[in-house]
This record gives sequence, structure tokens and C-alpha cells, in this order.
Amino acid sequence: MFQRVIICTDFSDGIYRLANCVPSLAAGGAKQIIFLHVIPLSDEREIPRPNPEKMQAARERLSVALENVPNGVDVKVVVESGKPSDHIVSTAKAHNADLIVLGMPSRNLLAEKLFGSTTMNLCQRMAIPVMTLRPQLVSTYTVEELDLRCRHLFRYLLLPYDGSAPSQYLLQQVKHYAQQPDSSLECCFLFWVVDPSGRSSAVLKESRAKEAEAKLAEAKADLEKLGLRVETEVRMGDPILEVLKAAEVHDISAIASSSGSLGKLIEWSVPSFTGEILRRSWHPVIYFPPTRG
Repeated sequence: MFQRVIICTDFSDGIYRLANCVPSLAAGGAKQIIFLHVIPLSDEREIPRPNPEKMQAARERLSVALENVPNGVDVKVVVESGKPSDHIVSTAKAHNADLIVLGMPSRNLLAEKLFGSTTMNLCQRMAIPVMTLRPQLVSTYTVEELDLRCRHLFRYLLLPYDGSAPSQYLLQQVKHYAQQPDSSLECCFLFWVVDPSGRSSAVLKESRAKEAEAKLAEAKADLEKLGLRVETEVRMGDPILEVLKAAEVHDISAIASSSGSLGKLIEWSVPSFTGEILRRSWHPVIYFPPTRG
């Protein structure tokens, strides 16, 4: 599904362990894989400077990625010094990457605003998809489990869909990447949650559910043209909670989402759906940023 992937790690997130799984990442469609580690500049002196010893140690730690590279796959280890988000953006541009992979610890919106989040910063700056993995999970997988997980990272995606502009954009992006050579995407689960809050009558709620089913059928037919297996479901409840529950029940690989409000001021009063999924989901999440004019 994604061919040029940058995997970012700070060595505290467990993401560096993906360096042991290059053949499986390649089996998932990756043709170029770059492992990136950024070391903060030393401030021991008046002028901050790179630390050559730490940079070399980081290269050696990630060098396992270069040991078992399949034919036709390009693997690089890049170690830089400075601000992580800046180097991630510049490395992605330099290598024309189509996916950024990084760890994201679970935290609430307030903690994120107070202490900052590299992931949320990147989601707002990048024009390409960002995939988040929970460090707590990646760190506990055995190498065998992690290897299998990497092979199926993009096999079965849960797509929250409600007919809105962001969800329609998400659908188009998934279609685009599903048509890439050697795509490992096999199945999509289109999931529409009708929020029953408010004073809507039972008849109106049933009408909204039927309308959702009709629109899901159209979206399903659109995806099936690509040879994908597509499942659909309409459910009543809180959208965020129901999506997280559905992810537990269905055998999905990741949740995919897009948003027009992620990281904006409006999130303080009305948290974005995608932002909350990124903060709360234990499943991998692929965020497709909207096009920027």
C-alpha cells in the first residue's frame, strides 16, 4: 500500500525493533525503508553541537536493518541532530516518502497541549499519511509476533465513514494507495456511527440509520471495483467509543481517518474525532492529512 516509508524512533518507543522486520515490511509492499533517529543538540556548551559518539552509537543500533534486505528493496539508516519534527519533515521531502511511522504514547488533550506532541505536530505539518503505533504494545511483542504484525500492517483497515467531506476524502485516499503496485490491502470495514444524542424521535433515528446504510452501500461498491473485500455496519452510539469497540471485535490491522480540525483551536471546545482516535486507540492509526492549498 505504501512504498516509501520512514520509520522514526527515539529508542524509548520500541519502534526501533522494526529494524528486525525489514523482509516483512517489504512483503507488505515497501520498496524503500528509512530508519530515522534524531538526537537533540547538546547544550553543554554555549553553542549547541552534535554529539558524534551518540550519533555513531545510534547508527550501530539500527544497523541490523541492513543485514537482511530483500532484492529490490532499498534500506537506509539516517541519524541526525536537532529538532525531531523538523528532520522528519525534511527527510520525508528529500526521499519523497509516502508514509511516516512513529510511536505515540497514550495521553489526553490537556497533557498534549501542555507538554507538546511530536506526532500531532507532524500531523499538522505533513502532506503525507502518518501512522502511529503504541510504544507499550510494540515493546512487548516477541520478534516473531512483531514480524507477523509488520507483514499485515495494512491488510484490513477500519474506515469510519459518515458521508462528510473528510470521510469522503479518506475514501479517495485509500482507493489511491490501494492501487499502488504490490498493495497488501485486502479488506476495508466501512463503519458509520449514528449519534443518538439530542431529542430526535425513534422514527427519525431509524430514518438516519437507513440513509447511512444507503450511502455505505455506494461507498462499498466504489471500493469493490478495486477488487477489495468490503464489510459495512451502521451502529448507534458515541462515534469514538463505538469505533474503538468495533476495532476490538473485528480483526483489523489499523484504523484509518482524516480530519479538517485536528490540532486547531476549535479542538479545545469540540475535540476532533480523529484527534481522539489518535490519542485513545490501541490499534495502529493511519492519519491522512487533508490537502493544503
